[in-house]
Amino acid sequence: MASASAPHRTDSVVPTPTEHEVAALFDRWNAALQSGDPHAVVACYAERSILLPTLSRTPRVTAAEKLDYFEQFLKLRPSSRIVLRQIDRGPGFASDAGLYAFTLAATGQELVVRYSFTYRFSDGAWRITTHHSSAMPEQP
Repeated sequence: MASASAPHRTDSVVPTPTEHEVAALFDRWNAALQSGDPHAVVACYAERSILLPTLSRTPRVTAAEKLDYFEQFLKLRPSSRIVLRQIDRGPGFASDAGLYAFTLAATGQELVVRYSFTYRFSDGAWRITTHHSSAMPEQP
């Protein structure tokens, strides 16, 4: 005879972030950039993640590959600000996509680029799972 009670769940509750919390994930990544520490930036990414960076044609999948990219990129002393964004969110995931402007203090250059981040909640923390960043087509 079937039980009328709900099945016992052994998994934990997966949070749905607020839009403010998703925006704060970008701020955390940007602060890591501004720290100048490539290890701090790479710590924002999930173990299983991909970085499609702004200033490299090489996709970065492993932590070592991401570290290699950020060791070079951080020499430009980047900071970024959001120009336009759209956030989507649900239980255990979030996405943040739009345009951001990078200021590269080492060269004085500013680039407006397209970006997308996806995040997953795992082991009690939000981490980047996909990060794509590319220059606008009309820029040289």
